[in-house]
Amino acid sequence: MPAVLDTHAAIWYLLDSTKLPGQVYSLIDSAAASGTPAYISAVSLVEVVYLVEGGRIAAHAFNRFASELDSEKPAFRVVPLDGRVAMALKLIPRNVVPDMPDRIIAATALHLGLPLVTRDRRLQSAAIKTIW
Repeated sequence: MPAVLDTHAAIWYLLDSTKLPGQVYSLIDSAAASGTPAYISAVSLVEVVYLVEGGRIAAHAFNRFASELDSEKPAFRVVPLDGRVAMALKLIPRNVVPDMPDRIIAATALHLGLPLVTRDRRLQSAAIKTIW
């Protein structure tokens, strides 16, 4: 089943973290194997750069993203931040999800009509379908 991954879900998938439940690994692996990879918002790539620069995640995380995206059968595909995602952003209440990158990721899921894979409680309460 296709889905949009929150930044932490994509990072943990790529770094084989035990923080990510097995069901999420299976979902991403199955989607990639079927030729329909999961999606990530372009803002997730920006977040990864920001997190690496701030020392909050390992420096090789961005390289791992780049390598995955260039692979023959990537686990996910990048969705650009465009006018349609920006319009969907209006449907994500700022008082529920105040962080702009999180709102963009949620708006990406809404725009695509797909569930969002996240453990973020604010996103889970933002009236969008979530997994996890």
